[in-house]
Amino acid sequence: MPTQVSPAQYSLCAGSLPAGPLNKITDVPGVTVGHCTIDTPRNKTGVTVIQPCPGNPFTHKLPAAAFVLNGFGKTAGLIQVDELGTLETPIALTNTLNVGLVHDALVEHMVRLCVDDSIPLRSVNPIVAECNDGGVNDIACRAVQAQHVFAAFEDAKEDFPLGDIGAGKGMVCHGLKGGIGSASRVLTFDGKDYLFGALVLANHGCLSDLTISGHRIGPDLALRITPIKKEKDLGSCIVVFATNIPLSSRQLGRVARRASVGLARLGSCIGHGSGEVFIAFSTANPIPHDAPAAVLPASFLHESCLDTVFRAAADTTEESILSALLCADSLTGFDGVYRYSLRELLGWRGNLPKGGAAPFGILRGL
Repeated sequence: MPTQVSPAQYSLCAGSLPAGPLNKITDVPGVTVGHCTIDTPRNKTGVTVIQPCPGNPFTHKLPAAAFVLNGFGKTAGLIQVDELGTLETPIALTNTLNVGLVHDALVEHMVRLCVDDSIPLRSVNPIVAECNDGGVNDIACRAVQAQHVFAAFEDAKEDFPLGDIGAGKGMVCHGLKGGIGSASRVLTFDGKDYLFGALVLANHGCLSDLTISGHRIGPDLALRITPIKKEKDLGSCIVVFATNIPLSSRQLGRVARRASVGLARLGSCIGHGSGEVFIAFSTANPIPHDAPAAVLPASFLHESCLDTVFRAAADTTEESILSALLCADSLTGFDGVYRYSLRELLGWRGNLPKGGAAPFGILRGL
């Protein structure tokens, strides 16, 4: 089972904003995450689903936006999100060649929900995002099937595991074992606390560029790996933001762009062969499928307050990627290539080391 990260135990909190109780995207009320992992000698892959709200998101669509920083990716469903500014299905993450199969399963999931709610379904816009795990997983097998997607929904919960699990099983980040990471922050406006969370599928970057708290540790770590291979920045990074702050789709688009700051802090240069896709949604101001009136009431955060939300986006992206690296375990891919975990290269055995005054508690191992 991937190692669980607790900010209180391991000093993982990036920036000055406080983390939520679980320090995961699921600190946002109503959001849950589920995984289904395929782990065989040939296939190391899976699917992860993000449930944006309890019940059926088609009946109460959520304000949403997306931003593509580098478009070497195969995400499905973003055109309608850009046009209408709403999210009407869960978000599924998987590998590149399984997008179509997972999309079909997500359609079936929505059909079943709408039948249960007596909603005639004539069109639906599933969101499926991907990273390429072909360096570890025999991706041409397209191992993820409908039953795995349904199993991920059955697994959905608030306190979900991180690391090389679900869609993250075969991912490689900064040359090390990557996967699923998450973080959250508490923001206060007008005396009320709100939650902001991020979940990443981290499969990007070069080891030589890896930078933590301003320290470029990648080159030293690379010396511990033999043989050292020439690196290319291939892969992708999917970032999903969730919040209960009342933000419009336009504001969510501005927030989504700030994921790039978190990527840059850890040394990513956004390579030619990498797909950086960011999706953001708010659980505030849900839009009913059948409008009770022509004009609907809504409230939105004042634009002058967005700086704090931008900071939360940058901090949670940075910390989520780091949590993915710290929680993932070393493994051997289907081609016999060994992928080191960050913990192994730092000489950490078992659980993560506790305490320490160094930022993130990570430079203690160097």
